[in-house]
Amino acid sequence: MIRASVVGATGYAGAELVRILSGHPEVRLSMLTSHQYAGQLFSDVFPAFFQRVALPLEEFDTRKLAECSDVVFMALPHSMPMTMVPELLQGGCRVVDLSADFRFSDPFAYEVAYEPHRAPELCRHAVYGLSEIFREKITGASLVGNPGCYPTCILLPLLPLATPGWLDLSRVICDAKSGVSGAGRGVSLATHFCEIAQAFKAYKVGEHRHRPEIVNVLEMVTGEKSRLTFVPHLVPAIRGMLATTYVSLREEKSEAELRERLRDAYRGNDFIRILPENSFPDLSHVRGTNCCDIGLRVDRESGMLILISAIDNLVKGAAGQAVQNMNIMWRLEETMGLGALPPVV
Repeated sequence: MIRASVVGATGYAGAELVRILSGHPEVRLSMLTSHQYAGQLFSDVFPAFFQRVALPLEEFDTRKLAECSDVVFMALPHSMPMTMVPELLQGGCRVVDLSADFRFSDPFAYEVAYEPHRAPELCRHAVYGLSEIFREKITGASLVGNPGCYPTCILLPLLPLATPGWLDLSRVICDAKSGVSGAGRGVSLATHFCEIAQAFKAYKVGEHRHRPEIVNVLEMVTGEKSRLTFVPHLVPAIRGMLATTYVSLREEKSEAELRERLRDAYRGNDFIRILPENSFPDLSHVRGTNCCDIGLRVDRESGMLILISAIDNLVKGAAGQAVQNMNIMWRLEETMGLGALPPVV
């Protein structure tokens, strides 16, 4: 059995990790940490786990985590994991970090988007955890930087079409929408029920920190300079993410050719679903799952390819992909513990 611990277990991503890992046939939950709720049972904070997860919530303790864990999931805001991960690795743990701290191999790129990095030597050691794209590197990794939710949703449809040079990456436009859980569990006016229940708004227009992450991966995989206009929106839903990406084709391709290229690229990948002609993603079809649904349309008038993709931001966009990466690291079936289908209503 894999001994797994979750640091930051009472945030939305952390609690989702606990939910998924508690049903994983090859995992035993060892330790859950929470500074705010230390001393309480996890099921006291989340009563839905009553008689299912009775572990206490503890303060972060590197030594104890290293002794009781084979893998540690870091579900903390950026800037915190970079101070904790070095000692966990030295203690023999493998780490999957859900923050942005180890998503950039170049620490300078991280610093431009975030702040000075306090463990820059580990950035080149970390593997970017976009599971279906970097599977081979993830297998041997001791440190995985789990991708952001927007990058996951946007990169999965783009990369297989960009690598053969079919797309003009000098001008990519992405309009994306996310449910409110993407903002985290902390209380703020912007995510207050009265502020979002009947609202729909753009935020961080042209300056969202996921934009450099997306561009970095596009350029790393294709070797081409990429320019991305990225506008995220907040929709009055709890969870789910839908991205509509517009990009020019370098040469004329039919929708059937593009769809077949995506199917070939993801053949055998159970979580990527390439939808048939005239079918497009719906948030309700991926809710609670680790799936990414992808649809497309070619606008013949403008010559633009329109890619539409949807994920659950807390599962494929965070905790689910983190568990998928753990499965890859231990050479388990990638679907293990992740087979949930969405509720019908």
